[in-house]
Amino acid sequence: MSAALLKDLALGTRLGDEAQITETLQTSLAQQTSTIGGLMEKQLVNEHDFLHQVCAHFGLPWWEAALPPMDDKLRSQFPARLALRYHLYPVRLNENDLHVLTYDPFNLTARQVIAFEIEEPVTWCVATRRSILAALRTGYGVGAETFDAILEGRSVDDATLDLKQEVNVVDEDDPEATVVSFVNQIMREALDERATDIHVEPLENDLRIRYRIDGVLHEVPVPSRIKMLQASVVSRIKIMAHLDIAERRMPQDGRINLEMEGQPIDVRVATFPTVCGENISLRLLARNRFDFSLLGLTPEAEKKIRELIAQPNGIILLTGPTGCGKSTSLYTFLSMLNTMERRIVTVEDPVEHKLPGVMQIAIKPEINLTFAIALRSILRGDPNVIMIGEMRDFETSEIAIRAALTGHLVFSTLHTNDAIGGITRLVDMGVQPFLVSSSVRAFLAQRLVRVLCPNCKRPAEHPPQFLEQIGFPMAYTDRIFQPKGCELCRHTGYQGRAALFEICMVTPALQEMISQGKPSEALRAKALQEGMVPLRQDGWNRVIAGTTTVEEVVRVTAADVSVLDE
Repeated sequence: MSAALLKDLALGTRLGDEAQITETLQTSLAQQTSTIGGLMEKQLVNEHDFLHQVCAHFGLPWWEAALPPMDDKLRSQFPARLALRYHLYPVRLNENDLHVLTYDPFNLTARQVIAFEIEEPVTWCVATRRSILAALRTGYGVGAETFDAILEGRSVDDATLDLKQEVNVVDEDDPEATVVSFVNQIMREALDERATDIHVEPLENDLRIRYRIDGVLHEVPVPSRIKMLQASVVSRIKIMAHLDIAERRMPQDGRINLEMEGQPIDVRVATFPTVCGENISLRLLARNRFDFSLLGLTPEAEKKIRELIAQPNGIILLTGPTGCGKSTSLYTFLSMLNTMERRIVTVEDPVEHKLPGVMQIAIKPEINLTFAIALRSILRGDPNVIMIGEMRDFETSEIAIRAALTGHLVFSTLHTNDAIGGITRLVDMGVQPFLVSSSVRAFLAQRLVRVLCPNCKRPAEHPPQFLEQIGFPMAYTDRIFQPKGCELCRHTGYQGRAALFEICMVTPALQEMISQGKPSEALRAKALQEGMVPLRQDGWNRVIAGTTTVEEVVRVTAADVSVLDE
């Protein structure tokens, strides 16, 4: 197929500019790689429309239907090494009719290999790259090509010997299949899927791998015999994290520093023993650019937060459960304040992200380096801004309040259900109410909701009784959307997450009520009277704007029932 003709077809369905398409085609021809694959990898064309035009021009069969699941018999007849290497998906319509789907019908090497390996007639069809890759992942499982090569070419014990190679490399080109590349494929797949966590969970007769994507766990298809490599996979990850592979009875914590496609990735590793073997959890921490605009705040919330972080002193507390985005918000606030004129010191457990120019201390309980001890030392080091990973006890809270009252701006977190709950939590720790009212500037509760895929979201209808029960404003029922699922969002219906905020400013009226020891219900009523927008109401605003769904808001604000009757 000529490059000129391919370019003409690509320009008709282009997403990138003509110069990018021309450069990609020239590079692919010079390097003798797939021209069609290059255009799609760089997302320069609309896959469906482009391939449809290619099929129409050359009279090639086009596979329009959804790709059917692969059964065990077909999986054994069509090796993973062929399917995954050349991105081919086999479909058997009946006993004597085998179709092979490809997105590059001009890959002669793939055709020759299949003709040599498969001893029966094959009908070639064209399908989109996204659908083929998704079907391959489901049909064979993550790392299937490497896994099959390990079992075919060496024993499990032999594979274990290669674990010390390439400790912190993700993108290796070693053609020899090893447990190293198998683990790397799992991590690479997780990063491609925007996962924040990987869980390697041993079961009685299986090894389950799950990714947490946009806050929700998804099970990853894996090869059926992966249980055979459980010990080797666990040992490989422990070596990467510099943990003791001989210790299998006690929990361990470690860290892995990776680089993928030029992007540094920090991975926190935690292991603990179970009755079926060692469980491993990996938290993937990309070194993000902490930009205030990425928080997705409403104009009113942004104005309040900008006013808060401009204060010369006082405490700003973020509240919410684990995984609600508190750390990201804190790092964003610190990045805004990180100037040559300010000295910023943090105490964290552990340090999740390294901020240039910020002095960051990691807590080490084994040597008695606690939050309280570190804070006392920090106050003697002339800081302007202090960030405390979490207020866990009275001693830490007392020192933080003392710092705020002596001219320092302090950021920290608490685990409470809402903003007002932060007041009760501090008092329960033993902090005097008058100290809370005089030192804390604001309590910010936060949650994360999944964002609807803009490509496939569609209008939704809910029973009026349900909407009334959860407190949704009935005047906006025509603005509710729901997920559908498409290739762009990997058929989940969602892409990314957005933050909901409940900002409780400690006003003079609220200060007086806190000092008087008023109950949380009265404090909340006063805060609402003075303009506090509840978490669920902020969620409804996002639903009305078409950002998220009613179900998502209810899911993350289930504890916030106070607005049900509003």
